[in-house]
Amino acid sequence: MPEPRELLRFAVVGLAAYGVTLLGDYSLKLTVFREKPVTALFFATVASTAFAYLLSRRWSFAGRGGHHRVREATLFFVVNAGAVAVNLVPPLVSRYVLHLAVPHVGFVAQEVADFVSGMVLGTLSGTAFRWFGYRRWVFPRSAPPVGIARPGGLPQLVVSEKQG
Repeated sequence: MPEPRELLRFAVVGLAAYGVTLLGDYSLKLTVFREKPVTALFFATVASTAFAYLLSRRWSFAGRGGHHRVREATLFFVVNAGAVAVNLVPPLVSRYVLHLAVPHVGFVAQEVADFVSGMVLGTLSGTAFRWFGYRRWVFPRSAPPVGIARPGGLPQLVVSEKQG
């Protein structure tokens, strides 16, 4: 069972990253990537991933983690690469399998389909993937210490005696 505070913080970071994705996606889609909406979503998602890593490390999962920062960051971006792939499946299906794009449908229908498939369905499925991946691989619970490390690097078992 997830810790409620951790889940709430994950949700807050996710909403903030969603805002970065939404702003970035529509900024790119309506300017430089007019003909490439999936590419616009890809770049917006990559930017929001970097943003989310900083907030996740410092706040959402600050009490977790047993990895060195480089390994942790690498795992974070690997999990997010998987989440980006999961996130892009619905808009790819919408545009290129179902043909919910101009000229097959009107412009408004295309934009509604893009929003629902990419920003709603894609984000929900990617978020579920991230939640599992972050808790399992990126920010795992550290094992409780067994003993106290001695200068030689070997742990020393600590035994407490009961006072009777």
